[in-house]
Formats: sequence, structure tokens, C-alpha cells
Amino acid sequence: MRNFTLKQILTFIEVARDRSVSKAAARLFVTQPAVSMQLRQLEEAFGLALVEPCGRNIQLTQAGEEFLTHAMAAVAQFRNLEASMAEHVGLKKGRIELAVVSTAKYFVPMLLVRFARLLPGIEVKLQIDNRENILSMLARNEVDLVIMGRAPTTLDCAATPFVTNPMGIVCAPDHALSRRRKASFELLREHEFVVREQGSGTRAAMERLFAQHGVELKVVMEMPSNETIKQAVMAGMGLSFLSLRTVRHELAAGHLALLDVQGMPIIGHWYVTHLRQNRLSPAARAFKEFLIEQGGPLIESWA
Repeated sequence: MRNFTLKQILTFIEVARDRSVSKAAARLFVTQPAVSMQLRQLEEAFGLALVEPCGRNIQLTQAGEEFLTHAMAAVAQFRNLEASMAEHVGLKKGRIELAVVSTAKYFVPMLLVRFARLLPGIEVKLQIDNRENILSMLARNEVDLVIMGRAPTTLDCAATPFVTNPMGIVCAPDHALSRRRKASFELLREHEFVVREQGSGTRAAMERLFAQHGVELKVVMEMPSNETIKQAVMAGMGLSFLSLRTVRHELAAGHLALLDVQGMPIIGHWYVTHLRQNRLSPAARAFKEFLIEQGGPLIESWA
């Protein structure tokens, strides 16, 4: 057996994630030289190069690409090992790696507080990002559970809906369409939109909706944050398409208005998702069951 460590494997996977030593160091909370040392020791263990310079970043060698495939499979097996050992501990303590798309951050903290009251011995590590990056984390076995607005189609996942996700078009209260009733979708062709970034689930849902109606989407500005988009819409920059669970308070206070468009709001769902091949630990299984049984009513009363 060659002399290499799990820490070196995990460091290599982090570097391979963005093809960057600096980004890996930032995520691991270590220095760049520390990451470079782990890579060098891993390469020395096998006697070949796994990475090579590519401009300011790095790229994987052919051996590195093959190593990454096996490393990710190994990490998946280690997660199953952890889940198996956790069965002996039960729910007295445990750890959950949870990732959620950024739109879900409006209700997930509340759910975590309620869950902690039921099972105080379980620690939850939360990561928030857009859909594209969350799917990458899931594919690399970096997380146990994911909360997202649409079930993955490119991964073999178990995805269970636990609450609705109504989505609609919002505008400033004094916008010309704010008082229009049963407006046709065709009218939206004449107006500009402030939208989420590429890779966002909300952006993808919006583009599908406009394509279904054969209406060209006019983008005036792209922003990576729902909060920034809300401010832009309130300022009169344009319309936007958002999950209505993110704008509940602004609608109630009259800072935003929901357009009355035929066929809307669109009713989707929030899903709790995990790789089907992975064995869930008792802690992760308990949180999944909590979402399915209690998540819907709690969110309905919250957002």
C-alpha cells in the first residue's frame, strides 16, 4: 500500500474542483503552500504528476483525471462507512453536510432551529450556493443532502418534494402593469427584466417559462443575489421573476407588487435530494424525514 493519506486525497479533490490552488486553500482555511505540499506528497507517493500549470491556474494531467475519478468514488465509500458507524451511535449525536440553493436561505435557517430543538446533538454544516455549484458538490460527494427547487436530471438521485415553491413576476408598486388584471404573457415582451446569474435555478426556470410562451426575455441587468434584485425592482430598474417565498414581506408592506399574469404564479416544489447510491446516516435520515413531515407546514406559516 502506497504511503498517502485521506487528507491528501481531499485536498486534491478541492484543487480539482476549480483547477485552482488558491481557491482550494480558501475553502480549506489553510495557506496555499500547505495545499501545494499536500499535492506534492501525493504525487511523490505515486511517482507521477497529477497536476500541471495552466496560465495562472492548474490543470489535471491524464493521470490526474483518472485519479480524480477513483478519489471521488473512494470518498463516497468513506461516507458510507461513516453512515454505517453512525448507526451504532444513533441520534445522540451526528453531523450533516447540507447544501441549499441560495433562494432557500429564506426559510432553511428557521427549519434548522426547529430541527435542533428536536435533536440537539446533531451538528449541521450549511453551504449556500447557486444550483450549478450545488449540483457539482453533490456529484463530488461533498454533501449528504441538498435542498433545491428542481430535481436533478443528470445524476441518479432520490428527490422528494416537501413544500410548494410558487414563482411569479414582481414589479415596483407604481409600475404601469401593477394594476393590470389578467394580463397576457405577451405583454411582458415590451418590458425589461433584472435576472439572476447563469447557473441559478430561478434563472433557468425563468428562461424555460419565456421559451414556452415564445417571448423574448429582455435582460437589463444580471445580479447574483435575490436581495439586490429586490432593491433594483423597487427602484424601478425593471421587472423580475422570483420565488414568492423570498418576497413575502416586501409584498405585504407594499414595497413590491405581484403582477396578475394569466397562468401565474407557477407552482413548483422544493426537494430534499441525495445521491441514490449513498447510505444516509441516522442524522441525515432524521433531517430528511423532518423536512418531509414538518417542513411544509412550518414554511407555509413562515414564508
